[in-house]
Amino acid sequence: MWSFHNRRCRELGRARWHRDLVAVLGVCAAAISAHAADGLRLERVITLANVVGRIDHMAVDAEHARLYVAALGNNSLEIINLAAGKVVHSITGLHEPQGVALLNNEQLLAIANGDDGTCRFFDLKSLSPNITIALRTDADNVRYEAIARRLYVGFGSGAIAVVNSTTRQHETDIALAGHPESFQLETNGPRLFVNVPTAKHIAVLDRMRAKIIATWPVENAEANFPMAIDEKSNRLFVGCRKPAVVLVYDIKTGQVVSRFSTVGDADDMFFDALDQRLYVIGGEGYVGVYHAMSGDRYPEVAKVATRPGARTGMFAPQLRRLFVAVPRHESQAAEIREYSVVP
Repeated sequence: MWSFHNRRCRELGRARWHRDLVAVLGVCAAAISAHAADGLRLERVITLANVVGRIDHMAVDAEHARLYVAALGNNSLEIINLAAGKVVHSITGLHEPQGVALLNNEQLLAIANGDDGTCRFFDLKSLSPNITIALRTDADNVRYEAIARRLYVGFGSGAIAVVNSTTRQHETDIALAGHPESFQLETNGPRLFVNVPTAKHIAVLDRMRAKIIATWPVENAEANFPMAIDEKSNRLFVGCRKPAVVLVYDIKTGQVVSRFSTVGDADDMFFDALDQRLYVIGGEGYVGVYHAMSGDRYPEVAKVATRPGARTGMFAPQLRRLFVAVPRHESQAAEIREYSVVP
């Protein structure tokens, strides 16, 4: 009797231990899964009730908690008060606004318009029109170099316009082999890196000399649209759509040092230097989050579902927020989804 009882107790003990172990492992697995899924956490949705059509690029003013959204299909620029979480003003009467930049040194807002090929300046405080610069056709992405007080605007069948933001003078154009998509300015040097999809290369420009100094081929991929830079690690990230991959270039040598699959129809990407992450926004309806690790490895941290057609956004490192534009779809209003970064 004692032997049977003792054996039964041992069996029950093992069963409880096994059950407890399974439970603990389940909790750990759930925690790991939750962490992986939580590379970005949706904090709120800001409705763009009056916006229809495609939404293009954005700019953020972290100091004053403002988000500026180029509503291309709506021919407007939507200004969102992030503290209130709502649209507080719309600049209407634009012509397919694509790129937007804040020129805080000059208290100006610059908006590039694809349809009429203009770059329009507005007073940042009053939002009244200031001056318009004609760039012929398809004015697109915009970047501002605050120290030199120069604005760079991609436009036409192949050029970067250089505009003096103080005098509002169109100083020169840097010719390219095709229409420029995303481009990035080096902050610790004079170079400007430009995606030129039709030429299947990246043009490297010298801003001081206003000329191309190199071209880096895009091989075994096409449609290189978005771009991001990690200057500290000398890495340039180039998003391609055919196939959906990210090419990683060494900006010292111009060589591809890594390549990995990403979300489809990518149009915006951002590098988060604090958490060493790359965010890729794709129109197939996802944001891909990748961790930059030693040895040029970029494992996927999360693949966050958005909505098909949501392919542009803005990362605000000071706010630790990623904003994703979601266009109107049937009865669903257009919106901005605000994600916080989960370490």
